[in-house]
Amino acid sequence: MRSFGTLSFGHYGPLGGGRQLTAGDSMLQAIDLAQGMDDLGVNGVSFRVHHFARQQAAPMPLLAAIAARTSRIEVGTGVIDMRYENPLMLAEEAASVDLISGNRLALGVSRGSPESVVRGYEAFGYTGSQDPRGGDIAREHFDLFLRAIDGEGLAERDPHSPFGGGTGLQRIEPHSPGLRQRIWWGAGTTATAEWAGRLGVNLMSSTLLTEADGTPFDILQAQQLDAFRAAWREAGHAGEPRTSVSRSIFPIVTAEDEMYFGGSAGSDQIGVIDGMRSTFGKTYAAPPEVLVEQLQNDAAVMSADTLMLTIPSQMGVDFNLRLVENFAKHVAPALGWQSTLATA
Repeated sequence: MRSFGTLSFGHYGPLGGGRQLTAGDSMLQAIDLAQGMDDLGVNGVSFRVHHFARQQAAPMPLLAAIAARTSRIEVGTGVIDMRYENPLMLAEEAASVDLISGNRLALGVSRGSPESVVRGYEAFGYTGSQDPRGGDIAREHFDLFLRAIDGEGLAERDPHSPFGGGTGLQRIEPHSPGLRQRIWWGAGTTATAEWAGRLGVNLMSSTLLTEADGTPFDILQAQQLDAFRAAWREAGHAGEPRTSVSRSIFPIVTAEDEMYFGGSAGSDQIGVIDGMRSTFGKTYAAPPEVLVEQLQNDAAVMSADTLMLTIPSQMGVDFNLRLVENFAKHVAPALGWQSTLATA
């Protein structure tokens, strides 16, 4: 593990006791938390994207705001649902954020996770899918998105245009060179991971895998990472791809930590999601020295270069920053992590 950051679900709404976390509160707190993490030398901050839900649905403005207020930390998503996206508009926005951040974008995209509505992408105008889960739409959109960020000409120039004219095909603007190297595909199966490897994008391994044969989650996930890397090499791509996994990890350092998370640790779970039998990873909650040993025995955590902590964002900036700081101080160095401040 060379890098770590956070993955926020960005929930907002009633908190109980008459308290309310608004959408504005959620976004402003996310910016403040990212600034604090940047000061700690943490590597990345990412956001889950869900439409028709009280979560982050349009992440690009938030990522741009964070990029403008930080100097080192990666800003990203985990993941944007490509079924809902206009590929060319997303390409423009992604290039803009990448340029504003100085190439610190880590854009995770995928077919998306189960929704709170039925085929919500159709309400956005994307119809005609032959797949009950819209996977064909996601792949088509992603293909066009990659072509756009790679700088391929996609629209015929108008030779009579008062804005310069010309002939041939025009690319999308702005263009950020090398952006493809900062694109991640979120995969929930080994087959999808291999597809991403052949395509030449990074891999964001899902918080669940639609495979359940009794093999522990971390082993299944490590096998997925290995298959991805093998597909990358076989396709002849240069360099090494990046890989990430996410975990719910809570260092118990204070009595307050014990109160909130003392009973949270558990084992892998088997369930059905999107009609498929799936394996869900366990939650880690223990004193730092115990966490170090547990995570060193997590095959996927040790195989991936990046670990994302799923954080309880509704608990506010101070609480989450302390959680992240405890992990950075007491756990991450033993797993091979080094703060970005050390290389600044």
